[in-house]
Amino acid sequence: MRPTPKKHSTAGNFAAVLRIGALGCALVVCGPTALIAYAQNNMAPAPQNEVAAQPVQQPEITQPPIMQPTAPVEGSQPGQTNGTLPHNLSPWGMFMAADWVVKSVMIGLAFASLITWTVWLAKTLELAGARVRAYRALNAIGNARTLHDAERALEGRGGPGAALVNAAREEVRLSGEVQRYTSADGLKERVASRLSRIEAQAGRRMSRGTGVLATIGSTAPFVGLFGTVWGIMNSFIGISESQTTNLAVVAPGIAEALLATAIGLVAAIPAVVIYNVFARSITGYRQLLADASAGVERLVSRDVDFATVPATAHTSRAAAE
Repeated sequence: MRPTPKKHSTAGNFAAVLRIGALGCALVVCGPTALIAYAQNNMAPAPQNEVAAQPVQQPEITQPPIMQPTAPVEGSQPGQTNGTLPHNLSPWGMFMAADWVVKSVMIGLAFASLITWTVWLAKTLELAGARVRAYRALNAIGNARTLHDAERALEGRGGPGAALVNAAREEVRLSGEVQRYTSADGLKERVASRLSRIEAQAGRRMSRGTGVLATIGSTAPFVGLFGTVWGIMNSFIGISESQTTNLAVVAPGIAEALLATAIGLVAAIPAVVIYNVFARSITGYRQLLADASAGVERLVSRDVDFATVPATAHTSRAAAE
């Protein structure tokens, strides 16, 4: 009876060995697979977290572009400040919106420009009439043989030419009694002195009003520059108060300031040009008066020479003519 159990024990041991070997093979084969699967299971959550984190970060990255278009809408201060600035940027609109100092400068420069053109019109007419009278007097003096003939030719006419002839005639009349006992040099000097005073007086009268043109031409640009500096200073003050450097805030004030400079140049440039034109015209007019004065002196010298010639010579000369 004992051998049977031994066979049973050997077969059982062999089966146990086979089971252990099969289990070992299964562990050898399935172990790496299990490790790989475990590693994959451990690595899978990390990508999921990264992927999950990406949608969270994307809104944060995309938020600034969303805020950029809304920034100009929220920063609507330029639009609000434009409401307080002049919408009409024409010269009249800028004048009405300017500071009272700049406005006073503009009014003064406009008044100076009005004075310039008024003086131009008045002096142009005055110079034209004076030159016509001077030419007529010069022709009359040149065509006269004696001082008496020139006086008759200019009788009833005004102007410096007639005044020159009348002054010379008066001096000859006053010196007539003394002239018999003295030389003619004293008479000629007295006549020349009178004529020079009349000539200088006529030149001063004609130059009256041109000094205003010189003053306007020299000071108007600086007055306009003062208005510009004042306006730009107010613009900078507005920039500091509004705390913005937007061009829409700065440009109107600077434009108003520059308008003062423009008006100053408009007043100064014509004044300088007109003053130079009048200076040349007055110089030519004085030259005409100098020619007329020289003609009167020649007539006086001729009359003096005729007075010193004996009466018989006068008679023979008249008979010859």
